Amino acid sequence: MATLHRQRGGITVMVIISLTTLLAVVGLAFSAGLSYMVKAKLNAATDAAGLAAARAISNGANQSDQIANAKAAGQRFFNINFPANYLMSTATLNDISVVFNTSEVTITVSASATMPTALFGGFSTGPMSPGVLTETKRKDLDMILVMDTSGSLSGSAANVRSSGQTFLNQFNADRDRVGLVHFSYGAVVDDVIRPTARGFDRTTMSNHIKNFSFTGSTASPEGFYTARTQINSVPTANNNRSNLRVIVFFSDGAPNSFGAYLNWKNTTDCKDSSGNPIPGTIITDDDGSGTPGGLYRIDLQSTTLGGTCTPSDITTKANSLPDWYNAHNLATNPNDPAAREYPIVTSSPRVVTNAITYANVNRASRNLVEAMASKSRDEGIYVFTLGLGSSLKIGTGYDNEKGEDTLKCMANSTDAPARCFNAAKPVGVYCFAATQADLTPCFSKLASAILRISK
Repeated sequence: MATLHRQRGGITVMVIISLTTLLAVVGLAFSAGLSYMVKAKLNAATDAAGLAAARAISNGANQSDQIANAKAAGQRFFNINFPANYLMSTATLNDISVVFNTSEVTITVSASATMPTALFGGFSTGPMSPGVLTETKRKDLDMILVMDTSGSLSGSAANVRSSGQTFLNQFNADRDRVGLVHFSYGAVVDDVIRPTARGFDRTTMSNHIKNFSFTGSTASPEGFYTARTQINSVPTANNNRSNLRVIVFFSDGAPNSFGAYLNWKNTTDCKDSSGNPIPGTIITDDDGSGTPGGLYRIDLQSTTLGGTCTPSDITTKANSLPDWYNAHNLATNPNDPAAREYPIVTSSPRVVTNAITYANVNRASRNLVEAMASKSRDEGIYVFTLGLGSSLKIGTGYDNEKGEDTLKCMANSTDAPARCFNAAKPVGVYCFAATQADLTPCFSKLASAILRISK
């Protein structure tokens, strides 16, 4: 009987020891789990702080002001993303380091957190002090902003102007190169991108946007061609081009017009006083039918060529469309490789023949701008697009296609149609602004995405 009591006593001791050990193990696991969650939160907060600091580098008249603004923004976003007493922890954000190098700014954000001791069964798991470090490299940027100023945007003029100006304010006027282009019938370079010096004139560019007028059709190929020419005008010599090159393209509609040297029935038609042929923009609308019109200056927003170059019925005086997009190359030298970058007569992705018909002009307009964006990606250029209004969500043009599908193809966004998405090429972002009120948030989304890929 005494032996049985001793056995029972031994079992009780073993149970107590086992439970105590189990509680200690549970305590360790619990604290480790808390530490992991706190560290994940720290990572998110330092990432947000680094990105905010990178964006704030754009603000300030000199480097000292820019560093101060970056640190203040980093601190503010860290505090927002790591609430006080998160999971009973106390976070410490170390001094944010901002270092300017030749072609980039390096921002280092580090933080740690202390956690309370967890007690289980009289055993202490010990203090936990997770820490993280995030490094953000804000690369210098070459960017062209392309703004649609067609007539359909006249009712949104004020919002378009203000949103464009707000977008520019998110970039560094001392370090980022930025050019500005607007288009409707033709494309106009408002602010030339600087070929060697860095930065841009924010005030001049903002004033140009303020003075935009909104008339004409949507000759997207003219706007994009001009943008690509501008960004490629920065020479490669001495590593002058920035590591990050971007075209941001804004529009509220599908492409429906493009520039060309047409083939004329009367060889004396549409020539200047020296006998040289004149290019012009040939246009359609979005209703899916009708006769193509034109011609308009390819280097101005809304100016007809006049004379024999602006016939009342273009099909009665012009023979055919050219085989290749040639609006910016001499028609007298059609075999120049530069004049054969983009086919007009093609079977893909939309069939186009030489005949001057609504179908061919409308289809070629979409083909061309998609091909231009694809060529830009081949050159390492990112394309970001922004579309405004419900008309982009409905079918328009000869094939009743959604305008936003073309904008998605241009951006090579992850939600682009399968026919055009290529994961091996730079992947951009398409943002849809359903209303005028969504314009500024959309532009901000693109700015954030651009800064993210600069890391």
